[in-house]
Amino acid sequence: MAGGLFSGLLDLIFPPRCIFCRKFLKKGEKHICGDCVKSLPYADKEERKGDFFAVCVAPLYYRDKVRDSILRFKFKNATHYTTYYGKLLAECIAKSLSGKYDYITWVPLSEKRLKKRGYDQAMLLAMATALELGDVALELLRKTVDIPAQSGIDAHEKRRANVSGAYEVIDPELVRNKRILIIDDVVTTGSTLSECARVLHMEGAESVVCAALATAEKD
Repeated sequence: MAGGLFSGLLDLIFPPRCIFCRKFLKKGEKHICGDCVKSLPYADKEERKGDFFAVCVAPLYYRDKVRDSILRFKFKNATHYTTYYGKLLAECIAKSLSGKYDYITWVPLSEKRLKKRGYDQAMLLAMATALELGDVALELLRKTVDIPAQSGIDAHEKRRANVSGAYEVIDPELVRNKRILIIDDVVTTGSTLSECARVLHMEGAESVVCAALATAEKD
C-alpha cells in the first residue's frame, strides 16, 4: 500500500514519459504511448547473416525516435528503459530464435568505457531480456582492448579491423559444444557481433545466433 502511494506521488511530481517520443503518458499507459505503439519502425521480418553467426534479428529499425531513445539509454543514464526494451527483445527472440540457443550473453564494454559510463548497456539489455524469457544471461565474453567506437567508423572493412582481437572468452569450458545467443543494442554492419561469434567458435561453441534491439536498414 505504502509503495503504491509513494509511486503515485512520484508520478505526480515527475510524470512518466514515453521512452521513445518523450510525451507524457496517459492513464493506463506504461513505458510507451499509444501513438508510438502504432508508429514505431518495427523490423520483425528483418534478418541479418554474419560471417560467424547464423542470423541476427531485431524488433526495431535504428532511426528517428528509436535512435534518439537508444542514445538516451546509452549516454544519458536512461537505464529504466531496459524494462520495455527487454520485453521487445524477448518477444522477437521467442518468435524467431526459440530453441536455437542454450546460453544468453552480450557484447561487453571495455573496462575503461564501463568505468566512464557507469553501466554496460548490452548487459542490462541481456538481463532484462533473459528475465522476460524466464532465463538467465551469462557473462561469457570479455573486451580486452579499448578501441574507438564503431559508430564513428563508416567502412565495413575498417569496422571489422577495428574490433579484430578485441574480445576473448572468459571460460572456454562453459561455451564448448553450446549454442550461444549474443545480445547487443544496435547492429549496423554486424562486424562486432561477427568478431564475438568468431572467438566463441574458436573456443568450441557449436553455433551462434544474435539479437539486437535495433538494426540499421539495409541499403
